[in-house]
Amino acid sequence: MTNIDKENVFIGGIEGGASSSTAVIYDGSGNLLSECTGPSLNHWIIGMEECQKRINDLIQDAKKKANIPSELSLSSLGLSLSGCEQESTNQKLESGLIEKFDNLSKAYFVCSDTIAPIAAVSDEGGMVMISGTGSNALIRNPDGSVHQSGGWGHLLGDEGSAYWISWKAIKIVYDEQDDLATPPADTTFVWKTIQSYFKISSRFDILPHMYSSFNKSNVAGLCQLLAQGAEDGDQLCLWIFREAGIQLAKLLIALGKKSHKSLVEKDLGLPIVCVGSVWKSWKFLEPGFEDQLDSNPLAVKKCSLVRLKTLVATGAVYLAAKNIEFDLPRTYENNYSVFYKYIKKKPM
Repeated sequence: MTNIDKENVFIGGIEGGASSSTAVIYDGSGNLLSECTGPSLNHWIIGMEECQKRINDLIQDAKKKANIPSELSLSSLGLSLSGCEQESTNQKLESGLIEKFDNLSKAYFVCSDTIAPIAAVSDEGGMVMISGTGSNALIRNPDGSVHQSGGWGHLLGDEGSAYWISWKAIKIVYDEQDDLATPPADTTFVWKTIQSYFKISSRFDILPHMYSSFNKSNVAGLCQLLAQGAEDGDQLCLWIFREAGIQLAKLLIALGKKSHKSLVEKDLGLPIVCVGSVWKSWKFLEPGFEDQLDSNPLAVKKCSLVRLKTLVATGAVYLAAKNIEFDLPRTYENNYSVFYKYIKKKPM
């Protein structure tokens, strides 16, 4: 495949989270031809058949934007999707695409949504921490070994995510009103924000939003208003975001212990790709994040948090190209920027 004419190569990539998805197509010279967005592709939430259908629809839309005939199969397609952590279900997803959609792609690479962000910044490994609607973290070492922490969804995890921040705010208010716990700060702003966001007047009105009509993304949407509250100086909002920073640091500590020495010894220290809207509130996460690293003797000694300057789906393209042994042109340094560097303080 490495000797194929670049003119005949079209490689696709899809990044799919719990709320939305993005697809891109690159040509053989490394040029972005098209980009489009779609709905969630988590097969645990929407079902395997619906997931396969949405993938095909998304790529057909991307082909149309790139002026690629619908009947022309991509050379390779990388799928970095929420819910694709198990090889058995990944194979089921791939086999279904092959069986149902002849003109979709000649080859596939299926992996978790935590893999593509790392691939977008380095071919030597690194770490990714996702904090969007949900949360997850994964480290990939230079020897190919992979370790994960988190990613268990809103019932078993999602600590430090937009959903968790929203849930935490609701829980603190309701615990105070039930006289179960004293809140860490005044709840007036947060309670009014909850009432306004969910359009409720009494405490009981929230029950449909959390149970019979539950929608994780909808609950997570409250986080944006809480972030504005933190920006305006509300002490409870600031406290909740600090707690979220602590939770995210715990993911780093858990995986940092499994990092290869060569990753930590880089100029950047352990490179960590930060994905998800919660990272936009870094200045509110930072105090808890840094304190947790400082106070834990097992925490990494040096690391850098980076933001992607390219789409996560680009990493899926790189994985798809590698899967068919095609040398797709790229410059990793153009794909990210460093927004925080941590060096552990030496004890006094």
